[in-house]
Amino acid sequence: MATENPPRPADATGAAVVTRFAPSPTGFLHIGGARTALFNWLFARHHGGRFLLRIEDTDRARSTEAAIDAILDGMRWLDLHWDGDAVYQFARAARHAEVAQELLARGEAYRCYLTQDELAAMRTEAQEKRIPFRVRSPWRERSDGDPAAPHVIRLRAPQEGATTIDDRVQGEVTVQNAELDDFILLRSDGTPTYMLSVVVDDNDMGVTHVIRGDDHLNNAFRQLGLIRAMEWREPVYAHVPLIHGADGAKLSKRHGALGVDAYRDELGYLPEAVNNYLLRLGWGHGDAEIISREQAVDWFDLANVGRSPSRFDFKKLENLNGHYLREADDARLAGLVAPRVETLVDRPLDAADRARLTRAMESLKPRAKTLDEIADGAVFLFLPDALPMEEKAATLLRDAPAGLIADVTARLRGLNDWTGESVEAAVRETADAAGLGLGKLAQPLRAALTGRSVSPGIFDVLLLLGRDASLARLDAAHNFPAGA
Repeated sequence: MATENPPRPADATGAAVVTRFAPSPTGFLHIGGARTALFNWLFARHHGGRFLLRIEDTDRARSTEAAIDAILDGMRWLDLHWDGDAVYQFARAARHAEVAQELLARGEAYRCYLTQDELAAMRTEAQEKRIPFRVRSPWRERSDGDPAAPHVIRLRAPQEGATTIDDRVQGEVTVQNAELDDFILLRSDGTPTYMLSVVVDDNDMGVTHVIRGDDHLNNAFRQLGLIRAMEWREPVYAHVPLIHGADGAKLSKRHGALGVDAYRDELGYLPEAVNNYLLRLGWGHGDAEIISREQAVDWFDLANVGRSPSRFDFKKLENLNGHYLREADDARLAGLVAPRVETLVDRPLDAADRARLTRAMESLKPRAKTLDEIADGAVFLFLPDALPMEEKAATLLRDAPAGLIADVTARLRGLNDWTGESVEAAVRETADAAGLGLGKLAQPLRAALTGRSVSPGIFDVLLLLGRDASLARLDAAHNFPAGA
């Protein structure tokens, strides 16, 4: 799918668009994060701008290299390639602390010496009065503290008036400044907090549009206080409603809140199907359901992002995946399916096996909705000729008229060539001679050739197996009813 597009006008702000995706590497790239990344990528590409990646690895206790690798791998799998190098937030801690010191020098921040006991007492008082807990530090207006004594640095947030955000998704949202507290910029050990790091990084990276989940909306009001204190350009905010389960409850693992890698490795979905489905979770373009990457870049805007939470529906995702499987290149599909088949048959596939698997895609993919279903449907091609027999298939063989399998075997063995036309003619002639409809022969024949009651069309099965394997399996099935 193309990712390069002709330059477009800047967004309505007049600036060249820069978006970012900023995951925390405390776990894999989950499906909600993938949608956030997709929306940021599409918005940047639509406007001919830049899409940046920032790994927010400041939580050193929970951040892992495995999670970072999984995030990068998931982004690449979804074809959400970022511009430039990924930024690692922890490596910029000195810059974050520098800004805190600058705020202190400007009088926009202050040293706070409140102890944990004093904070706990303030919290208890708020609970007793049944009011929200807001830190109102007496050190806000004091300057007699000892800089060498343990302290934190807090932002001197505005306390009068109100702050309004014209959010591109939520609309105009206003919060009274009295509801905002003086949040910590630097901890007592000198390390920066998340709230400080995010704002500094967004500014230094030139981010013009912050597109993220609406669980961060309250943070935006607090972060704006810091941005204005530094006299930095304010980004455009777009807070996207979260994804819920099909039952309307918060998304959990049973709803589909899995790592992106699970959709690829465990569930057998194609990246284009996942992208298409995530795009339609909370965004739409008329009645369009199947949307190519090129169309998505051309059509995407924030105006069509809904304000209500979207609901994750596995059935819709499966249907989309089935569409993309049918559209996919056969060689590509065979490459994706081969490792799954190898697991099922417990042996490696050689070059001839893989060529056969590629030829089988045309017959297998129309019925499948996942790569696992294709792999399961392909297993019969790579089993020994003395087939393991499913019970339903065994019943079909037992119930077949005596001598029927032997008759069709003899006709097939007598063919001079093994083509679609010749094998079809031999099977139909056998059915006619026995006074049976084609289906009455096709079902036990399918069981004899595949060990199953469901498979691709019987003529496709004969061609995919080839002459030698087909005849060997039919020979092995001749005496099945008597010996079963």
